[in-house]
Amino acid sequence: MSLGEFDLIARYFARPTCRAALGPGDDCAVLALRPGMQLAVSCDMLVEGRHFLPTVEPRRLGHKALAVNLSDLAACGARPLACTLAIALPRVDEAWLEGFSAGLYALAEAHGCELVGGDTTAGPLTLCITVFGELPVGAALLRSTARAGDEIWVSHAIGGGLGDARLALEAFRGQVSLPGAVFERVRLAMEQPQPRVALGLALRGLASAAIDVSDGLLGDLSHLLRRSAVGATVDVGRVPRSADLAAQSLALQRLCTLAGGDDYELVFTAPEAASAHVLEAARGAGVAVSRIGRIEAGPGLRLVDGDGRAVEPVWSSFDHFRA
Repeated sequence: MSLGEFDLIARYFARPTCRAALGPGDDCAVLALRPGMQLAVSCDMLVEGRHFLPTVEPRRLGHKALAVNLSDLAACGARPLACTLAIALPRVDEAWLEGFSAGLYALAEAHGCELVGGDTTAGPLTLCITVFGELPVGAALLRSTARAGDEIWVSHAIGGGLGDARLALEAFRGQVSLPGAVFERVRLAMEQPQPRVALGLALRGLASAAIDVSDGLLGDLSHLLRRSAVGATVDVGRVPRSADLAAQSLALQRLCTLAGGDDYELVFTAPEAASAHVLEAARGAGVAVSRIGRIEAGPGLRLVDGDGRAVEPVWSSFDHFRA
């Protein structure tokens, strides 16, 4: 006999809460904030065939479903508190649920983010998580506060870079052939990204503006520039990439690093005088950062190579209604 809705929730998505005043089992979750703190809220949806492939391991999918939301909190400089999960399932598959919930809870526990409620229904596999975080009043990192003269930085794994997730997608599409070990490394980047929560916290009061890289570096940086009413020049040769991606053609490297998407790194701006503090913040968070450009007063995003020659921006970032 298959599980019913409430049995499913009780078995896989109900755990006692520690910080929430009220968690799963009532009509609403109740979160108590400390005096002087604000609540940061973000919501992301993942749809099978649109945001993830049917072949992804359920544990990795549980991780990614929460990771993409925690990345939004990181870009705001918020500390995770709790999350809710709304999930549509084509059928009740207990082995799949076991893996999915294990991946979700492993990342949630690593960041102190309690699952406090949600909803389940039957339908095409769709995941929707809402995250809640806290931060001191007035401390939020914004997209709208970059200033001319600021340096542009991007986070990445130590020894890694942007674009591995897109390289994996190109391999899945049959556009590039990768050795088995390389494919598994870049596939892991695509299916199990690491949200830069610790870095986001360290950048409070240091970065002038920030956004996470979800749809591609150029597209997401352009959102920040528009909101801040500034422009920028980016040296495409300084955008970090892994050794696996660096072994590919220059055209593919640029496509993956500049417009690849699914990186879930932070691109942020900071005054030039703060560069030593930025590097220190990254070391403390256990990640690397690379300086890739500078904010300018004139509007627009200009790309150059290492010799200062203009690079034509022939790539476009991911758009849900154009892809």
